[in-house]
Amino acid sequence: MQPDLKGIKVAVLGGDAREVILASTLSRLGAHVRVVGLPVKSDPPHVTIFTNLEEALADVEAVILPVPGILEKGNIYCVYEEKPLVLSETLLVKLPAGTPVFCGFARPKLREMVERSSVKLITLLDLDEVAILNSIPSAEGAIQMAMENTAITIHNSNSFVLGFGRTGASIARLLHAMGARVTVVARKAADRARAFEMGMNSITFEELQDKIGQAEIVFNTVPALVLPSCILSKAIEDTVIIDVASPPGGTDFEAAARLGIKALQAPGLPGKVAPKTAGQILSKVIPTLLANELAEKNGQKRNG
Repeated sequence: MQPDLKGIKVAVLGGDAREVILASTLSRLGAHVRVVGLPVKSDPPHVTIFTNLEEALADVEAVILPVPGILEKGNIYCVYEEKPLVLSETLLVKLPAGTPVFCGFARPKLREMVERSSVKLITLLDLDEVAILNSIPSAEGAIQMAMENTAITIHNSNSFVLGFGRTGASIARLLHAMGARVTVVARKAADRARAFEMGMNSITFEELQDKIGQAEIVFNTVPALVLPSCILSKAIEDTVIIDVASPPGGTDFEAAARLGIKALQAPGLPGKVAPKTAGQILSKVIPTLLANELAEKNGQKRNG
């Protein structure tokens, strides 16, 4: 059951089709939604379209940034707006203390600005209820990219999955179901044991350099450099790497190009391959999080 957000003022800044669906959902739940940089229909009385960020943020109780957050120069990720939307530290500082600011993940620039303000940053992809659901379109999109960029079938392929977290586990499970020979590369012994229990091979990252030559397709989910030049040099030339980790990814892309290895960076797949599903995931989770955050904030204010 979705919460009643009647009268709550929320700013939805930039994004893509996911945020369009989310803004419409918030409006249906009674929130007064202020939208910047999105083609949301303004027919419902609860949606107001703004072109100015400062005006949109005036008196709001919560801010929702796109899943990719803001880029390093402060530009808000936005696929519909030609002119950059820049979220400045000045705008954040003006927001009341404890104002919840939602985003998928936060780059250093956003974290620095938040630290110098009094808002509360909530990174959605750190939450299991978002990340696990989001891993479904991520896995499907990653495998779709592999199918489009290889001359072999997934079935019977030697596919390596680096990392066995929420996204890595979904990719590995789907590959295994499609008949791939899956090798999971994981740091934790428990993850390697789980992969083995699921019928997959498993190795440590220390073993990767000796084993990478067996891989035809490599899926990386680790947001750290786990595929440096010294490991890539041991891979076969027609290996295809699909790197779905948060920017800058975990692959030395320059080294891959130099070695003639096709390495594709593929962050944000849910919004690209399944925007409707990804938007529905946000619409399922964010309203409840928003209601809980505001209830907690208002309770503290009364008790303070």
